[in-house]
Amino acid sequence: MLSNRLGGPGRSDDRADDGVRDTNDDAQLSKLSCVRLGYFQDSFVHHFVRRPTRRSPLINRGYYSRYAALRSLLLQFLALGLSRPAKDTPSGAFQSQQGAAGPKDSAADQVPQPAQQLEAGSRKPEPQSQQQQQAQQRQAAPGKRQVLVLGAGYDTTFFQLAKEGVQADKYVELDFKQVTAKKAAAIQQVPELLACIGGQQAVGSIDPGEGRVLTERYCLLPVDLRDLEQLKAALQEAGLDPAAPTYVLSECVLVYLQPQHSQQLVRWLAEHLQCAAMAVYEQIQPDDAFGRQMLLNLESRGCALLGIEATPTLDAQQRRFTSCGWHRADAHTMQHVYSDCIDPADRRRIERLEMFDEFEEWHLIQQHYCIAVGIKDRTGLLDRFGLPHYAAQPFVPPAVPAALHLPPRFTT
Repeated sequence: MLSNRLGGPGRSDDRADDGVRDTNDDAQLSKLSCVRLGYFQDSFVHHFVRRPTRRSPLINRGYYSRYAALRSLLLQFLALGLSRPAKDTPSGAFQSQQGAAGPKDSAADQVPQPAQQLEAGSRKPEPQSQQQQQAQQRQAAPGKRQVLVLGAGYDTTFFQLAKEGVQADKYVELDFKQVTAKKAAAIQQVPELLACIGGQQAVGSIDPGEGRVLTERYCLLPVDLRDLEQLKAALQEAGLDPAAPTYVLSECVLVYLQPQHSQQLVRWLAEHLQCAAMAVYEQIQPDDAFGRQMLLNLESRGCALLGIEATPTLDAQQRRFTSCGWHRADAHTMQHVYSDCIDPADRRRIERLEMFDEFEEWHLIQQHYCIAVGIKDRTGLLDRFGLPHYAAQPFVPPAVPAALHLPPRFTT
């Protein structure tokens, strides 16, 4: 899905970049395959696929697990603006919040437990006066929510959520210019896409030649993620507020960067954003037999995992966050995510869609992908943000409108 996966330091290897960009097209094929079979809904992905292909049940189920978990995190973040702490809530605490999610997400936000605590040796928050804390909480008001997608490719999440009436106050997508130019042209030419950013009134905000879309709510900009100056300029142009709560998504992006580039990117985001959650989905475990074959397969397609040696395990994924200034972090394999972090009722539903007998390979693949979440927050707004956990508690319907649901809290 995400295509801003870059080659070696300070250079532009067109063949390597082309190989990585091709994974964007592959992901859209997988997404459309899932949509056509009923795994989840997306009314816009077909605009970015030329020749639809039915994927194998193994690929469909894998893409569903990725989609379901990451969408759950995004919707959970967007729900943060639907309630505020009570006046007598202690500083740093945040009361139960329920809210925005799509029709496929269902469960209650009942167990207020924090994500993993600060690791030993990680940088702790600097002491603040009560006046400073209150000022920061006002700046990071939960009513304003921002989303930043690194290497967004042809992802259609913004458009689908807009159709469902669930939107961030600012939604920013970054990718290669070759990708953003094509996406900007599609938005300009397809009435259904254009309607989601303001219709004909927004046409003047689209520049396909430069790969730019700049509206008050949605921005699409070309950026080389190795170049922090480009990134800074793009976020300033988009009007991203560093004081507002921000959700950052890196879906198979950092692992294609050289470690020094991913490290500086993660560190700069921690320094720049005052209240943020960052979700990373990527490959791990390169040193066993399956992992070595995975690396060879990707290298043969021209998209080597340049960064996997720096973050080969769940612990390394967490340390990347905490060593770069994020306050806390958590990480799980997709095997755990599929079994414990996806609504069991929806999981049972999709397991009836196709015959499935590739269990050995399924478990191996799921053990070699992970989701890691980093938190940067001194306001208490994100104390309970993280992957949901269903195994320890039954489903309880939330007291919110039918179109808005929230998964239960993650427990360590």
